[in-house]
Amino acid sequence: MLGAIAGDVIGSVYEQFPVKTEEFPLFHPHCRFTDDTVMTVAIAAAILDSSDYARALKSFGRKYPNAGYGSAFIGWIFEDEVRPYNSWGNGAAMRVSPVGFAFDDIDRVLLEAKRTAEVSHDHPEGIKGAQAAAVAVFLARKGETKENIRRHIAQRFGYNLNRTVDEIRPSYRFDISCQGTVPEAIIAFLDSCNYEDAVRKAISLGGDSDTLACITGGIAEAYYRSIPEEIVQTVRRMLPEDLLLVVERFYQRFGLGAA
Repeated sequence: MLGAIAGDVIGSVYEQFPVKTEEFPLFHPHCRFTDDTVMTVAIAAAILDSSDYARALKSFGRKYPNAGYGSAFIGWIFEDEVRPYNSWGNGAAMRVSPVGFAFDDIDRVLLEAKRTAEVSHDHPEGIKGAQAAAVAVFLARKGETKENIRRHIAQRFGYNLNRTVDEIRPSYRFDISCQGTVPEAIIAFLDSCNYEDAVRKAISLGGDSDTLACITGGIAEAYYRSIPEEIVQTVRRMLPEDLLLVVERFYQRFGLGAA
């Protein structure tokens, strides 16, 4: 889970100032956690407490209202009712990595990913994006090869994963859709050689950098089994106590070891 959070933090400054290179400062002075982190922690908290996903998302969102949410989603956070708004946005996919870490069969992962998405992002593309990201984490955690992960995601979800980061980068632009974010984030992982390399590749695409790196980072953590200690400690220092507590509880429950 820290893999997703670290990706968000590292990518946070490059959303407004995109880069088209893998050579950039890993932690810019203005790096911060964003809505991607808050919502990821909310999903983790709901899993830990066997509570309602929508209630957790709204609770954490209201506590951190200035984390950078989209206008439709911030409206949803402060509504008393749970009314999904047919969104296909990548917010469904950026928050879902805890599902891939927490559940031990693929049908349950698919079900829970759908449940996390449909409370707000109930468009078929929003649900599909969440499921694809969660399944990628699950398969990586289970020790599948990159080629098996590529094949499985492409066949199940219809994403074109037969591209490389170098091929995508020149024409890729800011895109908040699941269909324009999730395949690219998965490809950044598939092209990588370690956790840091994966995050750098995701950010180098020059798009919605914090979300790309958040999705990629979650998969990369599951696959590579570790995150460089400097990254872990830097990110931990940036998290407020209540968010960090959820992260630590999640690692204690599911034994992932990076916290």
